[in-house]
Amino acid sequence: MENFKMIAKTFFGFEEILAKELTQLGAQDVEMGTRMVSFAGDKGFMYKANLSLRTALKILKPIYYFRAKSDENLYKNIQGIDWSNYLNTNQTFVIDTTVHSEYFKHSQFVSQKCKDAIVDQFRAKTGVRPSVDKDFPDLRINIHIDKDQVSVALDTSGASLHQRGYKTATNIAPINEVLAAGMLMLSGWEGQGHFIDPMCGSGTILAEAAMIACNIPANINRKEFAFEKWNDWDNELFDNIMNSLMKKIKEFHYTIVGHDKAPSAVQKAIANIKNANLDEYVTISEQNFFNTEKNTEGKLHMVFNPPYGERLDIEMERFYREIGDTLKQSYPNTNAWFITANLEALKFVGLKPSRKIKLFNGSLEARLVKYEMYEGSKRTKFASPVRPEGSGQNLDNSNQISESNDL
Repeated sequence: MENFKMIAKTFFGFEEILAKELTQLGAQDVEMGTRMVSFAGDKGFMYKANLSLRTALKILKPIYYFRAKSDENLYKNIQGIDWSNYLNTNQTFVIDTTVHSEYFKHSQFVSQKCKDAIVDQFRAKTGVRPSVDKDFPDLRINIHIDKDQVSVALDTSGASLHQRGYKTATNIAPINEVLAAGMLMLSGWEGQGHFIDPMCGSGTILAEAAMIACNIPANINRKEFAFEKWNDWDNELFDNIMNSLMKKIKEFHYTIVGHDKAPSAVQKAIANIKNANLDEYVTISEQNFFNTEKNTEGKLHMVFNPPYGERLDIEMERFYREIGDTLKQSYPNTNAWFITANLEALKFVGLKPSRKIKLFNGSLEARLVKYEMYEGSKRTKFASPVRPEGSGQNLDNSNQISESNDL
C-alpha cells in the first residue's frame, strides 16, 4: 500500500501533543499547523490513526488542490475530479465547507456549488445522480478555502472523533472527550500513580484517564468510521490493526477515583464508565470535594473541570476560594490541574499556578492551570539540609511559611 498525505484536525493548543501522538504511532512527514497536524501514511495507518488518536477531532484525506477566485473556477475544478473513484450513483454524500476568503463569502453557497458540480458530472455520464444525505452519508467531502486556495478532502472519520461511543448520559455542561484527553496529556498523566477527578460530572475525564493509563485505543468503543463505507474498505486489514492495538493494552496498578456532589451526575458517570468497560479501574462516589481529603500514599494526580458560571448558578468568588482552601489544607503531595474559562475567578484561588496553558473550551477562551501542593511547605521542600557556617540558624517550624503564602 502506498503512503498518502492526511490531515488531523484538533483544538488550539493541542498541536504539539497530537504531533507527538502521530510520531509515536508511526506517522511519516509529521508537520504542525494551526489546529491541525499533517502527516503521511497508508490505508492501514489511516485506520490506526482513527482508532488510536486521543487528541484528533477528524482525519482528512486531501485529494485535490487548486486556486479559484470565482464561482465558475470553483465549479470547473470540482468537475475536474473524477468522482466515480469515490462515489457511485446508489450512494449518498454531503459537503462540509469552511471559508476564509474575500472571493467566497458564504460556506453554504460553496457547498451548493460543489454539490452541483458533482451531480452534474454523474448525470452527464450516467443519466442519474447520487443523492445528498446530511445525517448518514456514504461519503463526507470537506472543502476548505483560504483566500484563493481550495483544498478538497475526504473525511475519513465521519462524526467527530470526540464521539468515542461510551457516553450515553451527560450533564448540563459536559466536557468534550478530546479536550479531556488533551488536558490529561498536557498534565503529564501516563498512569504513573493514583488519580482523582473531584468534580467528575458524567465521568469523561475519568474514562480518558483510564484509557491513557491502560493504553486502550481512544475510539475502541466507537460504532462506525466514515471509511467503512468507502469503495476500498478492507475489513480484514481493519480487524488486523484492531487486534494489534488490543495486544498493546497494559495493566494499571493504582487507583482512579471520581467524586461529584450531585447524585444524578454520579449515576451518569457510573453508567458511562461501565459502557466503556472501565469499571474495574475506576471508582466513583457521591462526595463534595470541599469535604474530602487525600487518602492515598505517594504523589496524587488531580485533573478536573470546575463550573465556570456559564450554565451553573454558583457564587464564583466563594467557590474558587474554596477550591484553593481545599487543595492547601487537604491535598498535600498533589499535582492539581483544572481548566476554567472564568479567568477572573482564578484570582480567588489564593495560590499561584506553576503553569498556565491557553486552551479553548468550545468558543470560550480558557486556561489549564497547575497547582503543585507539597507535603509540607514549599520552603521546607527546597531548604538546604546543611546550612553554611555563619549563615544563621535553620528555620524552625514556627517560622516556616504556609503553602498559600509561599505560592
